[in-house]
Amino acid sequence: MSQQYESLTVEVNDHVAQVTLIGPGKGNAMGPAFWTEMPVAFGELDADPDVRAIVLTGSGRNFSYGLDLVAMGDTIGGAMSGEVSARPRVEFHGKLKRMQQSITAVADCRTPTIAAIHGWCIGGGVDLISAVDLRYASADAKFSVREVKLSIVADVGSLARLPYILSDGHLRELALTGKDIDAARAEKIGLVNDVYPDPEATLAAAHETAAEIAANSPLVVHGIKDVLDEQRTADVAASLRYVAAWNSAFLPSRDLNEGIAAMFAKRKPEFTGE
Repeated sequence: MSQQYESLTVEVNDHVAQVTLIGPGKGNAMGPAFWTEMPVAFGELDADPDVRAIVLTGSGRNFSYGLDLVAMGDTIGGAMSGEVSARPRVEFHGKLKRMQQSITAVADCRTPTIAAIHGWCIGGGVDLISAVDLRYASADAKFSVREVKLSIVADVGSLARLPYILSDGHLRELALTGKDIDAARAEKIGLVNDVYPDPEATLAAAHETAAEIAANSPLVVHGIKDVLDEQRTADVAASLRYVAAWNSAFLPSRDLNEGIAAMFAKRKPEFTGE
């Protein structure tokens, strides 16, 4: 790889790339660097003929805490603006579309991607793993589509892509409650393919599968992904456009302010529907 990144590292060995989230936010939270660098990194990997499979993982104790609310204050601030003017809504819509593209770059990559997940995978972390081809989890992994707890409709990929991974009832339960689920439950409902005893075994299993994929014809592997993705590409794109417009119009609310304030204060939010 020709570039150095702030939010991730990339290593390539024997036709397999490992992309490791490194923050810089706590728990590999997704700050400005992540949203800028992810499409660049995956675009470069997609164009590299030496890379035939990609393993995606997180550094430290967790996969990702999701959106870094502190570092992304400008973006969230625009959404929370109480101005009557349309400009803040238009600017937020543009920023949101660019953030969506950062996750879509992973989904659109012709090279198969396997996520090795350990620790927490929250919010944006679930958006990210919904864009990969295969998901392996460590027994300590925990998952949460937690945006509802902040009074946010998840808007960068999980609600668009999880319908092709989970049954409708399981998806609605996760999205409407914001509950946490463990790796065993994630495997039972089909969110992850397999569960391994610890992070090291999970990463090793992901690399083993990546090596199997890399041993196959790259042209045919790309073709398989293209054919499989064709069945859902238009629906996912339409869902992303719709939620971007919906959140640009309706996200600013007293409940959003309350949800974020409650999170930082580590208390239960009191929503009023305003």
